[in-house]
Amino acid sequence: MAASVVRISIAPVKALGLVHPEQVDLGTTGVEGDRRFWLVDAAGRLFNGKSCPQLMQVRPEWDESSRRLALRFPDGKLVEGVAQPADAVEASMYGEAHPSRAVDGPWAAALSEFVGAPLTLLWSESGAADRSTSAGWMSLVSRASLARLGRQAGEHRPVDGRRFRMLFEIDGVGPHQEDLWIGERVRIGGATVLPVGDVGRCAVTKCDPDTGVSDLDTLGALASYRREGRTEPLPLGVYGDVLVPGRVGVGDPVVPEVTVTVAQ
Repeated sequence: MAASVVRISIAPVKALGLVHPEQVDLGTTGVEGDRRFWLVDAAGRLFNGKSCPQLMQVRPEWDESSRRLALRFPDGKLVEGVAQPADAVEASMYGEAHPSRAVDGPWAAALSEFVGAPLTLLWSESGAADRSTSAGWMSLVSRASLARLGRQAGEHRPVDGRRFRMLFEIDGVGPHQEDLWIGERVRIGGATVLPVGDVGRCAVTKCDPDTGVSDLDTLGALASYRREGRTEPLPLGVYGDVLVPGRVGVGDPVVPEVTVTVAQ
């Protein structure tokens, strides 16, 4: 079976619930609107799922053209309006300066009330990359890898890929075959990408993507058979750069320059 895209996931607000469009335009700095917003605490530090995994329960809707941002909270409360970026602020992400502006409006207050701590909502000028400010514009994981992890964890079904918040989920390759694409060009739909490293995993992947409750020892399962990756420990999936921008949709083919079969 040829490899293909089976799910696309973006996060208009970093750390909040995911959105699953049928197609996206993948550029050299990722998908426009993906991680457009991010949160900092009272000390100006990144506030994400590691800080409060329950943020996954908040469902965002974002339109880049109209700049309408809506957040739906678990109790049904809807907070919405047009996002108006204000003054530039000094902000850093992953230890690097990240050009951003504060966002006026009701969203920060609602999120602060939800988590029980003061938060500031920031507009990322470039979109907040997942790995650092210079990489992580593309990420992918195969469903075979998720199924292999599930077996290792003693689950009777594949692990929900939303736990890992990857841009693309693909099917039609063997478990962890995407690891072998690091350093190789891969065509995804109308785009060409270059995986550059493993995605080392953290404790937030233990949390159910609908509730934020820790219910699966993903790290223990990875440590039992994938303690070291090619570039990071406890790896699942790969991240990389976008070499040729293009449109990518669910069902599009995924074609590496060199196809390698993984022995099972």
